Amino acid sequence: MSHIRTDRAEALDTLADVELARRAVARDRHAFRAIMTSHNQRLFRLARSIVRNDSEAEDVVQEAYVLGFAHLDRFRGDASLATWLSRIVINEALGRLRKKRRTTGLVSSMEQSGGATIVQFPVDNPSGDPERTMAQRQILQLVEQATDALPDIYRTVFVARVIEGLSMEETAALLGLRAGTVKTRLHRARRLVRERLDEQIGPVLLSAFPFAGRRCERLTAAVMSRLGFPD
Repeated sequence: MSHIRTDRAEALDTLADVELARRAVARDRHAFRAIMTSHNQRLFRLARSIVRNDSEAEDVVQEAYVLGFAHLDRFRGDASLATWLSRIVINEALGRLRKKRRTTGLVSSMEQSGGATIVQFPVDNPSGDPERTMAQRQILQLVEQATDALPDIYRTVFVARVIEGLSMEETAALLGLRAGTVKTRLHRARRLVRERLDEQIGPVLLSAFPFAGRRCERLTAAVMSRLGFPD
């Protein structure tokens, strides 16, 4: 039975957006799961680029799904389902940001960026060197912090284009901007990120190519063996 459910869920992943939405409107649980599995990462990243807090971004995405699913019968396929849901997420995130600004007069969540997961970065380390893994994680954190530090009007464009890999036209349609505006903001965002990384990357790079751990042990053992001092 579980195998049948898995096959059905995988088949739903390939359905056209309109058909998938139609099945969700009919309360097909597999359709809901297929939609969320396909779009969770993009929606979280977009929300995170606005609210700059992991847990709040998750709340935004959840609320956006609830709202979107409640009105899914209005989806006609004029835009992709990804774009349709992304707009709901952006509106929800911006609404929360406006509410927070009204109640506190200040939005500053940079201190909460340590656990951010906006940018994927290869941290798998087959050799098992803990120093190298730590250096990679430090670089990842710097990239996340540099993204968080971007002004609002640049940050979402940067996330959509650079991190999500959307085209210029897709980003413009998603954010309701002209392609020329997207290009200008992206150029500015990249420069700001580069400047921030230039300021901070030096100390991290001191440990970016560590010569310790298993690599050091392996080389030492090899040389000792060649010198006639096997283990």
